[in-house]
Amino acid sequence: MTYQHLFSVAPMMDWTDKHCRYFHRLMSKNAVLYTEMVTSEAIIRGDRQHLLEFSAAEHPVVLQIGGSDAEKCAVAGKIGQDYGYNEINLNVGCPSDRVQSGAFGACLMYDADLVHKITSAMVKNITIPVTVKCRLGVDNQNPADILPDFIQKMSDSGVNHVIIHARKAWLNGLSPKENRTIPPLDYDMVYEMKQKFPHLTVSINGGIDTIEQVNHHLNHVDGVMMGRAAYHNPCLLMRVDKDIYNMDTPDIDYFDIIKKMMDYIDIQMTQGIKFYQIAKHILGFRHGQSGARTWRRILTEQGCKPTATPLLLEQAFMTAFSRNDA
Repeated sequence: MTYQHLFSVAPMMDWTDKHCRYFHRLMSKNAVLYTEMVTSEAIIRGDRQHLLEFSAAEHPVVLQIGGSDAEKCAVAGKIGQDYGYNEINLNVGCPSDRVQSGAFGACLMYDADLVHKITSAMVKNITIPVTVKCRLGVDNQNPADILPDFIQKMSDSGVNHVIIHARKAWLNGLSPKENRTIPPLDYDMVYEMKQKFPHLTVSINGGIDTIEQVNHHLNHVDGVMMGRAAYHNPCLLMRVDKDIYNMDTPDIDYFDIIKKMMDYIDIQMTQGIKFYQIAKHILGFRHGQSGARTWRRILTEQGCKPTATPLLLEQAFMTAFSRNDA
């Protein structure tokens, strides 16, 4: 499958599950989608079908793995490849307590040699691309000192795409939530890494909220990864194919997306999935537009009821928005 990394939706724990990705794909055919982070241990020993199953409609989709054991990450990567993912991404940027206790995620930025060992093992064990998502550095590290060496080791291992969150992570003193906003952004450092490593695909992440910002960054790097803005205001994705990939695509009908989600939820509910497990991902639909608050209220108040069915989406849409404005 041929695709470009111009735009992607970031892996986000508890958010970018298969239901969320299916919804996002309805609004952009080209955006690269990422799973939530799944640990290598869970992939090897856990319920793989539950953890890794996804719809063919989601392609291109990347499996993000968390782990610090080279052999286990390589095995988990091969399992992900066999499930049909387009790429395997190693998480070297998450600062949560969970990953710190497991000595992976952003902790790995302290040990570039170990990351080289992990990615080398993964590259040798699978044929699809292996990529890395990292930070500028952690704690008292100076990005200008450590980041070039870190990326060089990734390149030496066979990694050809690095996604850089343009902030440091403070493993001591800041919560995971604070790590998303408090450490200052340094986009110029990411731009510099692209200049130093022109042969690599370099994507930028962090604090990017609009399509206009995406296109600005694309003047300096190869790709842009958008996180919470895409989740909370998913209709941004309706502009991706036309405004980023320069595709001559027809305008997307809001209600058509709702009808497709109704069909999807109907199928999922026959498999035991609850209505709100899916509907929670579309609360941000038409964010900022007239009726959006009513839409959220109806789905929040009524979506958790055991009687909720896919028809609730249509009812909420008709109540909140004018059909003529769809």
